[in-house]
Amino acid sequence: MEIFSAGRFIKTGKELRVMNPYNGSLVNTTYLAGEKELEDAITAARSALLPMRELPSWKRYEVLMHIRNRLTEQREKFARMICAESGKPLRYALGETDRSIQTFTVAAEEAKRLPGEYLSLDWTKPGECKEGIVRYFPVGIIAGIAPFNFPLNLAVHKLAPAIAAGCPIILKPSSTTPLSTLMLAEIIHETGLPEGAVSILPMDRSTGNRLVTDPRIALLSFTGSPEVGWKMKAEAGKKKVVLELGGNAGVIVGKSADLSLALNKCLSGAFSYSGQVCIHTQRIFVQKELVYEFSYRFATMVNQIRSGDPALPETEFSSMIDEGNAIRVEQWVNEALTGGARLVCGGRRQGNWFAPTVLTGTHDDMRVCSQEVFGPVVTLEPFDSFSEAAARINNTRFGLQAGVFTNDLSEMDEAFANLEVGGVIINDVPTFRVDHMPYGGIKDSGLGREGVKYAMMDMLEPRILVKGRR
Repeated sequence: MEIFSAGRFIKTGKELRVMNPYNGSLVNTTYLAGEKELEDAITAARSALLPMRELPSWKRYEVLMHIRNRLTEQREKFARMICAESGKPLRYALGETDRSIQTFTVAAEEAKRLPGEYLSLDWTKPGECKEGIVRYFPVGIIAGIAPFNFPLNLAVHKLAPAIAAGCPIILKPSSTTPLSTLMLAEIIHETGLPEGAVSILPMDRSTGNRLVTDPRIALLSFTGSPEVGWKMKAEAGKKKVVLELGGNAGVIVGKSADLSLALNKCLSGAFSYSGQVCIHTQRIFVQKELVYEFSYRFATMVNQIRSGDPALPETEFSSMIDEGNAIRVEQWVNEALTGGARLVCGGRRQGNWFAPTVLTGTHDDMRVCSQEVFGPVVTLEPFDSFSEAAARINNTRFGLQAGVFTNDLSEMDEAFANLEVGGVIINDVPTFRVDHMPYGGIKDSGLGREGVKYAMMDMLEPRILVKGRR
């Protein structure tokens, strides 16, 4: 499969073999872009700056809707590719494809609603007989770096807003899972966007780092680990930077909660795609008088999860992306057990498969609590007061999203006022996200917001025209 550089499909001298995480088979072979290919893409993107800026809203809408419609036609084909390259169960791969379709739909609509403003300037004497018109202009070339865990939709959250805002974009997909975005490139190529408007280039880390340091790039949008993201920000120079960096998302289950609802939501939030989700439900705090029932029922449900081949429609749980990450999760679990935690269920590893695991008796300084486990592990702890639970949610360097199960309005208000996160989700898990909402975190969880309209605002710059009037 060829890579996509400035409107052309090309091969390079560096082959990239993409393997199926579940069975180790070869999915397809593609290529890594080198310094020359990246330089060609940047040069072409600079040439596309004016044509992209001058694309009228109706044309951007048509382009985005064409991509949306063709993606809809090939929904199952894309889902099966996501399943093969990432090991994501087919049911979740179909959901990811549907979300990508929705993201392009929202971007098409937002392309018709680019912001603008009229200002009367006579609030002070020097502004008498003057008025201002504010327009928003594309910021310039966007560099997008996307992770493996949502190989299509998290890439689309960079591509679609860039097209809607009129910015050329160079996307670096994960070298582990580049194939679904290269399939998308075939659809983008049909739209007739200016050459250089979109490039999709798998690269090694050293080559990709030029996207961070090159001063011709106006904005860097990165989704990945905090350690890598904050290092990139330090190296990015004067460009804008948007970071979505994950966390160790917490859930509070209060005494007024619908327990069955909380159990079902927490099961999905904890173990969808083996917990390899930025807003994976990692820490669950349950009102003390409910914790025994919750724990018993939750463990029973966890042991009934259907694990196996991700390509089968009935599979709910499968392997992790690679054995190295499964070994890391195993080490963190064993470390917690050595430190006094108790195993409720799971804890077993075979290759890159790690069993859905529930721990209790943990402490906030254990890595399964304090770090982003990014695997199928959840901790389950009791609390006495709602304020205590909120304090434990906040006792971390992360702050992406939190879930709160309660039917008490005062607890809802307290959660919204006091939880140190980018989003509070009531009667659902922090794993909830729809693609037009502002999404992002505080503290080490990131900088800025995704969600199509909010991503576009970072990709646009205001400019004011001041003129006299009679």
